[in-house]
Amino acid sequence: MTLVRIALLALAVLFLVPVAISALLYATRARGDWRMADRSSAGLLPPADAHPEAVLRILSARTVSWRGIVATHSWIVIKEHGARAYSRFDYTAWGQPIWVDRFVPDGFWFGNLPMVVFAADGPEAEAMLPRIRQAVAEYRYNRPGDYVVWPGPNSNTFVAAVMAAVPEIRASLPATAIGKDFPYDGRWVGLTPSQTGIRINLGGYVGLTLGWVEGLELNLFGGVAGIDLRRPGIKLPALGRLGI
Repeated sequence: MTLVRIALLALAVLFLVPVAISALLYATRARGDWRMADRSSAGLLPPADAHPEAVLRILSARTVSWRGIVATHSWIVIKEHGARAYSRFDYTAWGQPIWVDRFVPDGFWFGNLPMVVFAADGPEAEAMLPRIRQAVAEYRYNRPGDYVVWPGPNSNTFVAAVMAAVPEIRASLPATAIGKDFPYDGRWVGLTPSQTGIRINLGGYVGLTLGWVEGLELNLFGGVAGIDLRRPGIKLPALGRLGI
């Protein structure tokens, strides 16, 4: 067997086996009508009116129905100092792409529990919020019809672009956030969102990322496999991060 065949076989195993495992896990879970699924608070945020400090959260959860086998949906939640309510920003295919306060800030995403990708409070969060609001307002794909499920721009592309406007966030969306590597700035070669490395990307279909925050990632048709450098672990398509 030639080296090329070995490499192709390794890639097939690396990208297809995790998807098969995730599909099996999905098949074993009880499911109902996704439109009736729980979207109430998951209890990840303190009551806004009892928490005067500024808040920034980036959340992500498995997406709707069978698409959750391979993909997650990400969104942004903020609150200025003294504000008595949170603001939530989502990017979806429904109506105007950027939805503000359409859903419960830390709500289950159609029955799926969110995970916290990044959290900041107090002065640290307060310093980031103006740039986050500006990045949301200036997002280039903000017209009806701009949303594209695959390879992007989708919800994860939107969040990645906002994170890139505030590089001190120093976080990376999960490997299951398909669309996070779509070139939201139009550049196929450039810095990673955290500005700690370099990303090469061919229209969101194929790409390579190397950065301290993002780690080493190979993007193949939206699926991401790689190594987490900061916190030792591996990243797998459909399954996400496994490690410490």
